[in-house]
Amino acid sequence: MPALFKTKNKGSGIGRHATVTGVLFSFAVVVAVVTIMVLSALERVASKSNVLDDERSRETMSGALHTFAAQLSATLNDYAAWDDAATNVYASDGMEWTVSNYGEMSVNSSLFDMAIVVDDNRKSIMAYQEGKPMDGTLDDFFAPSLWALFDRVKAAGPGQTPEATGFVDTKTGIAAVGIALVRKKSGELDLPPGQHRYLIFARHLDAGKIDDLGTTYVIGGLKLVPAETAATYFVKIEDVVGASLGKLVWVSRAPGDIGYGEVRPMVVKALCLVGLFFVVLLVIGLLAGRRLRAEEVRAREETLRDRLSGLLNRDGLRLAVDSFVQHAAQTNRNVLILYLDLDGFKEVNDAYGHGTGDQLIRAVAAGLKVLIPEGAVLARIGGDEFAIAFTSEDGDAAALQLSEQILDFLAEPLEIGRRVVVIGASIGIASSVGGTVDREELVRRADLAMYKAKEAGRARMTLYDPAMDADREERNALELDLRMAIEGGDLTLAYQPLIDAATHEMTGVEALVRWNRPGHGPVSPEVFIPVAEASGLIEALGLFVLRKACETAKQWPELRISVNVSPGQFRNPAFVDYVRYVLRQTEIEAKRVTLEVTEGYMIQNPQRTRQAIERLKTLGVKVALDDFGSGFSSIGYLRQFGFDRIKIDRSLVMEILESDGQREMLQATVALARSLDIPVTAEGIETEQQAVAVRLFGCDTLQGYFFGKPMPAEQITERLLDARSKKMGARRISVA
Repeated sequence: MPALFKTKNKGSGIGRHATVTGVLFSFAVVVAVVTIMVLSALERVASKSNVLDDERSRETMSGALHTFAAQLSATLNDYAAWDDAATNVYASDGMEWTVSNYGEMSVNSSLFDMAIVVDDNRKSIMAYQEGKPMDGTLDDFFAPSLWALFDRVKAAGPGQTPEATGFVDTKTGIAAVGIALVRKKSGELDLPPGQHRYLIFARHLDAGKIDDLGTTYVIGGLKLVPAETAATYFVKIEDVVGASLGKLVWVSRAPGDIGYGEVRPMVVKALCLVGLFFVVLLVIGLLAGRRLRAEEVRAREETLRDRLSGLLNRDGLRLAVDSFVQHAAQTNRNVLILYLDLDGFKEVNDAYGHGTGDQLIRAVAAGLKVLIPEGAVLARIGGDEFAIAFTSEDGDAAALQLSEQILDFLAEPLEIGRRVVVIGASIGIASSVGGTVDREELVRRADLAMYKAKEAGRARMTLYDPAMDADREERNALELDLRMAIEGGDLTLAYQPLIDAATHEMTGVEALVRWNRPGHGPVSPEVFIPVAEASGLIEALGLFVLRKACETAKQWPELRISVNVSPGQFRNPAFVDYVRYVLRQTEIEAKRVTLEVTEGYMIQNPQRTRQAIERLKTLGVKVALDDFGSGFSSIGYLRQFGFDRIKIDRSLVMEILESDGQREMLQATVALARSLDIPVTAEGIETEQQAVAVRLFGCDTLQGYFFGKPMPAEQITERLLDARSKKMGARRISVA
């Protein structure tokens, strides 16, 4: 038994050894196979990770190039579609403005390093690089593809934005180049083809900007190489005609290889660590995915943000309001939207420049952020326009309360740098009750209400009312008919006599435009003049009145002719040239023509007003201050601008017979003008007693219904003929 047992035990030991060996061998084989499979799988994972990362890098760099050009395009639009640019770039004396606002802005600018203005014939009007005049010609510096972009802008048809952006090879490297027609913010330009001017911005892909791109988008070893250079990881840069300009190349990060190299020793040492490796790999994958998703979210959010203020842009507002409307429809809440347009922002921009204007926008944005309720969205949707949207259960009350807070905030002076500015806002309010009004209609209503607030006097809020749509349609129809009347010469002029206070003889007339609208009858100037101002028709209307009045006045050589000038005409730097052209065309003596301007525009733009008056006086025409005493009249204006005449507003004349205070005010006003040796016209004379009173106070010229209402030119001629006959009769009697 023992021997048997020993034998058996020995056999059992051999069996166990064989079994253990087999198991170990099998385990080793399994481990080897599993290790090989794991390593093979890891290699494939590493390779796939490298491919995905490289593809992401390629897509990221493509997007970065697009963003680089898109930033230039957005900047170009701000500077080209600008009312002041449409005024000064085309002006004969606008070079100083053009250099200051375009050329000198290219120094140390992250947005553009070259600013060029050319005409329709590709002739350079101004060319600055890095804040200094550019050396050489454009053809020497830019590749011919520049003009392909130029031709695309010139060929832009109606409804198309006259702008184009692309990459162009230059003497100093590759640059994103944008070309745009210089025009008004509205897109209008009152110049025919052949007289257009175009703004060109260039932004070079220099080493510093390429390093910034690499840092921003986490791309290692990013650099620019010639197009023919062989590279594994690259994005081509092509110009507008498809020619390769160069490549952006980079070094692959190979994150898979890095991970594989770190994990492999542990897998070789112990299979148990394979599980840990997969955990680590999973974590790395999750982190990489989270980072990619975060980058995607950030990129998407960037497209919905305004670069200057950091607020949502128009697209961001669109998505937010759509979401509010959808949610309101489910919860039966109300969506409220406020449209804000800053009052006086253009004047700040004109007076202090874009830098101060940008600071003002950021200051207003910061203040509005504090005021808006929780859950509301705030967006900048234009140069000086903002919008606020939120949901509420209180109907319009919440919007009215917020609007009042905003108006109070903007009524306070704002300190911008070392300057203190005062602005206001016109606010339009619209609501979607229970989400029944969609976003597009809701925004339209708020925008319409905002314009109604501005028309009503600014610095106020207005709720949308359906009647506004009818008003807008009527206004649009009125504007269309007025445009046709101006173009067709269907307007007429009436002339009101100007009477010498001493002799009671007619010494001049004031030309007043009249419009008999077909199908509607006479339209008051108080109605169609503001429409002409708002629609940009005022310059054409004013030119028509001036030309017609001068042509008619040629038949009255003994009379002066007075014509009213609107602020819209005075704002045009070419206005003096228009007056010179009319004087030459009608062959009337300049000294017989008096242009009357109100004081409102002088308060906003004293420097421009003074320059315009000085240029008008060089032509020989007279300039009169109209409606003196109705607003901010001061002796400072009379001294500063050197008017040839002032016209006392009718409000000072109406009650001079009944009110001692009114008489004293009128007497003081006339005395002020006479002390400065400025002749005075009193208008609004309706009775003989009023005429006697203002004559005794010192007015040398009288005007009003007592001496004659505005009348056709034929009646003025009849009065002149009658006056001449009486003079001839008096002479015959005296001779006899």
